[in-house]
Amino acid sequence: MEQQVKMPSAKRQQLIIQKLKESVQPISGSDFAKLTNVSRQVIVQDVSILKAKNEPIIATSQGYLYLNEQTDNKKQQVIACKHDASQTQEELYLIVDHGVTIKDVIVEHAVYGDITASIRVSNRKEADQFVKKIKATEASYLSALTNGVHLHTLEADSLVKIEAACRDLKKAGILI
Repeated sequence: MEQQVKMPSAKRQQLIIQKLKESVQPISGSDFAKLTNVSRQVIVQDVSILKAKNEPIIATSQGYLYLNEQTDNKKQQVIACKHDASQTQEELYLIVDHGVTIKDVIVEHAVYGDITASIRVSNRKEADQFVKKIKATEASYLSALTNGVHLHTLEADSLVKIEAACRDLKKAGILI
Protein backbone atom coordinates (compact mmCIF):
# COMPACT_ATOMS: atom_id res chain seq x y z
CA MET A 1 0.00 0.00 0.00
CA GLU A 2 1.44 3.35 -1.07
CA GLN A 3 1.42 6.15 1.49
CA GLN A 4 0.14 9.53 0.32
CA VAL A 5 2.65 12.38 0.72
CA LYS A 6 1.46 15.44 2.59
CA MET A 7 1.81 18.70 0.70
CA PRO A 8 4.17 21.21 2.41
CA SER A 9 2.44 24.17 4.10
CA ALA A 10 3.71 26.94 1.78
CA LYS A 11 2.64 25.00 -1.30
CA ARG A 12 -0.69 24.12 0.35
CA GLN A 13 -1.43 27.73 1.20
CA GLN A 14 -0.55 28.82 -2.33
CA LEU A 15 -2.91 26.15 -3.70
CA ILE A 16 -5.72 27.27 -1.34
CA ILE A 17 -5.45 30.87 -2.57
CA GLN A 18 -5.28 29.79 -6.23
CA LYS A 19 -8.31 27.48 -5.99
CA LEU A 20 -10.38 30.03 -4.06
CA LYS A 21 -9.57 32.80 -6.55
CA GLU A 22 -10.64 30.54 -9.44
CA SER A 23 -13.89 29.44 -7.82
CA VAL A 24 -17.17 31.29 -7.53
CA GLN A 25 -18.54 28.56 -5.24
CA PRO A 26 -17.32 27.92 -1.68
CA ILE A 27 -14.75 25.14 -1.23
CA SER A 28 -14.91 23.09 1.95
CA GLY A 29 -12.00 22.46 4.26
CA SER A 30 -12.57 18.73 3.75
CA ASP A 31 -12.16 19.13 -0.03
CA PHE A 32 -8.86 20.96 0.49
CA ALA A 33 -7.77 18.30 2.99
CA LYS A 34 -8.34 15.50 0.46
CA LEU A 35 -6.57 17.46 -2.26
CA THR A 36 -3.46 18.05 -0.13
CA ASN A 37 -3.42 14.84 1.96
CA VAL A 38 -3.72 16.58 5.33
CA SER A 39 -6.46 16.84 7.94
CA ARG A 40 -9.26 19.40 7.78
CA GLN A 41 -7.83 20.97 10.95
CA VAL A 42 -4.52 21.62 9.14
CA ILE A 43 -6.52 23.43 6.43
CA VAL A 44 -8.30 25.50 9.10
CA GLN A 45 -4.86 26.53 10.44
CA ASP A 46 -3.63 27.34 6.91
CA VAL A 47 -6.65 29.56 6.30
CA SER A 48 -6.06 31.33 9.64
CA ILE A 49 -2.47 32.02 8.60
CA LEU A 50 -3.61 33.32 5.21
CA LYS A 51 -6.18 35.59 6.89
CA ALA A 52 -3.44 36.91 9.18
CA LYS A 53 -1.50 37.76 5.99
CA ASN A 54 -4.53 39.85 4.93
CA GLU A 55 -5.85 37.43 2.31
CA PRO A 56 -9.60 38.22 2.02
CA ILE A 57 -10.84 34.69 2.76
CA ILE A 58 -14.12 34.15 4.56
CA ALA A 59 -15.55 30.99 6.03
CA THR A 60 -19.19 30.34 5.19
CA SER A 61 -21.48 27.48 6.12
CA GLN A 62 -20.72 25.95 2.69
CA GLY A 63 -16.94 26.41 2.78
CA TYR A 64 -14.30 29.05 2.09
CA LEU A 65 -14.61 31.97 -0.33
CA TYR A 66 -12.08 34.48 -1.61
CA LEU A 67 -13.61 37.95 -1.58
CA ASN A 68 -12.97 39.52 -4.94
CA GLU A 69 -13.75 43.15 -5.63
CA GLN A 70 -16.58 42.12 -7.95
CA THR A 71 -19.28 43.37 -5.60
CA ASP A 72 -18.95 47.05 -6.62
CA ASN A 73 -22.27 47.01 -8.50
CA LYS A 74 -24.06 45.19 -5.67
CA LYS A 75 -26.41 47.00 -3.33
CA GLN A 76 -26.33 46.19 0.37
CA GLN A 77 -28.65 46.82 3.28
CA VAL A 78 -28.57 45.72 6.91
CA ILE A 79 -31.94 44.63 8.29
CA ALA A 80 -33.12 43.73 11.79
CA CYS A 81 -35.18 40.58 12.34
CA LYS A 82 -36.73 38.69 15.21
CA HIS A 83 -38.08 35.14 15.19
CA ASP A 84 -37.58 31.80 16.84
CA ALA A 85 -35.49 28.96 15.42
CA SER A 86 -38.49 27.29 13.80
CA GLN A 87 -38.90 30.25 11.41
CA THR A 88 -35.30 30.34 10.16
CA GLN A 89 -35.91 28.45 6.94
CA GLU A 90 -38.98 30.58 6.17
CA GLU A 91 -36.92 33.75 6.75
CA LEU A 92 -34.14 32.55 4.43
CA TYR A 93 -36.62 31.55 1.71
CA LEU A 94 -38.44 34.90 1.89
CA ILE A 95 -35.14 36.63 1.20
CA VAL A 96 -33.51 34.41 -1.43
CA ASP A 97 -36.73 34.02 -3.43
CA HIS A 98 -36.26 37.67 -4.42
CA GLY A 99 -32.72 37.12 -5.78
CA VAL A 100 -31.14 38.47 -2.62
CA THR A 101 -28.09 36.99 -0.88
CA ILE A 102 -27.86 36.84 2.92
CA LYS A 103 -24.21 37.68 3.52
CA ASP A 104 -24.12 37.31 7.28
CA VAL A 105 -25.90 37.21 10.60
CA ILE A 106 -24.98 39.66 13.37
CA VAL A 107 -25.99 39.62 17.03
CA GLU A 108 -25.08 42.08 19.77
CA HIS A 109 -23.57 40.34 22.77
CA ALA A 110 -23.39 42.05 26.17
CA VAL A 111 -19.71 41.14 26.64
CA TYR A 112 -18.28 40.58 23.14
CA GLY A 113 -20.15 43.33 21.30
CA ASP A 114 -21.18 42.53 17.74
CA ILE A 115 -20.68 38.90 16.73
CA THR A 116 -20.79 38.42 12.97
CA ALA A 117 -20.87 35.13 11.11
CA SER A 118 -20.70 34.87 7.34
CA ILE A 119 -23.40 32.58 5.94
CA ARG A 120 -23.59 33.54 2.22
CA VAL A 121 -26.96 31.99 1.42
CA SER A 122 -28.26 32.86 -2.08
CA ASN A 123 -30.89 30.24 -2.93
CA ARG A 124 -33.22 27.65 -1.42
CA LYS A 125 -30.70 24.82 -1.79
CA GLU A 126 -28.12 26.76 0.23
CA ALA A 127 -30.80 27.71 2.77
CA ASP A 128 -31.70 24.03 3.16
CA GLN A 129 -28.02 23.09 3.54
CA PHE A 130 -27.54 25.77 6.19
CA VAL A 131 -30.55 24.64 8.26
CA LYS A 132 -29.62 20.98 7.80
CA LYS A 133 -26.07 21.63 9.01
CA ILE A 134 -27.33 23.45 12.12
CA LYS A 135 -29.60 20.50 12.94
CA ALA A 136 -27.00 17.83 12.14
CA THR A 137 -24.38 19.43 14.37
CA GLU A 138 -26.93 20.33 17.06
CA ALA A 139 -25.53 23.86 16.97
CA SER A 140 -27.56 26.83 18.10
CA TYR A 141 -28.39 29.76 15.89
CA LEU A 142 -26.57 32.93 16.97
CA SER A 143 -29.97 34.55 17.49
CA ALA A 144 -30.48 32.17 20.43
CA LEU A 145 -28.12 34.50 22.33
CA THR A 146 -30.46 37.46 21.83
CA ASN A 147 -33.96 35.98 22.13
CA GLY A 148 -34.30 35.82 18.35
CA VAL A 149 -33.14 39.37 17.56
CA HIS A 150 -30.47 39.54 14.86
CA LEU A 151 -29.27 41.52 11.87
CA HIS A 152 -28.55 40.38 8.32
CA THR A 153 -26.52 42.12 5.66
CA LEU A 154 -28.44 41.60 2.43
CA GLU A 155 -26.91 41.95 -1.02
CA ALA A 156 -28.50 42.12 -4.47
CA ASP A 157 -27.99 43.72 -7.85
CA SER A 158 -30.79 46.19 -7.09
CA LEU A 159 -32.39 47.79 -4.04
CA VAL A 160 -35.80 46.89 -5.50
CA LYS A 161 -35.10 43.20 -4.79
CA ILE A 162 -34.02 43.93 -1.23
CA GLU A 163 -37.11 46.08 -0.65
CA ALA A 164 -39.37 43.30 -1.97
CA ALA A 165 -37.73 40.79 0.40
CA CYS A 166 -38.22 43.22 3.29
CA ARG A 167 -41.93 43.62 2.46
CA ASP A 168 -42.38 39.83 2.62
CA LEU A 169 -40.41 39.62 5.89
CA LYS A 170 -42.62 42.35 7.37
CA LYS A 171 -45.81 40.50 6.28
CA ALA A 172 -44.48 37.36 7.97
CA GLY A 173 -43.84 39.29 11.19
CA ILE A 174 -40.07 38.71 11.00
CA LEU A 175 -38.74 42.15 10.10
CA ILE A 176 -38.38 44.53 13.06
